[in-house]
Amino acid sequence: MKFLCQVWFETAEIMTLTEEEGRWLTQESVDNDNRLRDSGHIVVANALRAPETARTVRVRKGEATVTDGPFAEMKEHLGGFVLIEAKDIDEATSIAATFPVARYGMIEVRAAYDIRFPNE
Repeated sequence: MKFLCQVWFETAEIMTLTEEEGRWLTQESVDNDNRLRDSGHIVVANALRAPETARTVRVRKGEATVTDGPFAEMKEHLGGFVLIEAKDIDEATSIAATFPVARYGMIEVRAAYDIRFPNE
């Protein structure tokens, strides 16, 4: 079963990291991802760039509008995601608890639908 682990950072806290601390956190995260990949749990993992680099797209009545940045002012921001394979929500939660970045925010673990298309 697949689970999406959304990595939410507490923006103020993650901004206090020094450059060295940031490099260390990144290395810890890469090492943990590699361990989970080797065990067959990680499907894909990606960090996201800062919220200020985002664009928000809305389509209403066939018209698309685009604004720079995130939709709303937030105390937390989505910093990345990890799609994992686990037998159930308990195992997925245990895996998410190993993410070093959880020390600077939270990991939301959510089951993904397994949608099959006729041509698969």
